[in-house]
Amino acid sequence: MKFLLFTLLSALLVVFLNIVSPYWVVMIALTVLAGLIRPSVWGGFFGGGLGMGLVWLGQTVYISAVTSSTLPDKMAALMGIGSGPNLMVLTAVLGFILGGFSGLLGVMFRNLVQKKRRDVYLG
Repeated sequence: MKFLLFTLLSALLVVFLNIVSPYWVVMIALTVLAGLIRPSVWGGFFGGGLGMGLVWLGQTVYISAVTSSTLPDKMAALMGIGSGPNLMVLTAVLGFILGGFSGLLGVMFRNLVQKKRRDVYLG
């Protein structure tokens, strides 16, 4: 349940925060969100990654469809990766990696600073 909540909230955060701020501010916000929600380690990585990666893929597809521009094809040719859809997939993979490591950082930082109970019989 925390995984789905974190994935949904991270996607919404990326959608609304990408409009007004650069990607690194979004990464910091995802880190804070992961620290507050406290998903598992894998849930933090994949939730943040899916949230940011799918939003970035959706935004590139939306912008490309609305503007009908040939700029993605030209940029992909300039970068040497083929066509515009290849550039869109590369953008989504980059968003997945950035979002995943942001979520992982939030979970790991929370685990680092959280007090652990010691000398308690948990039998």
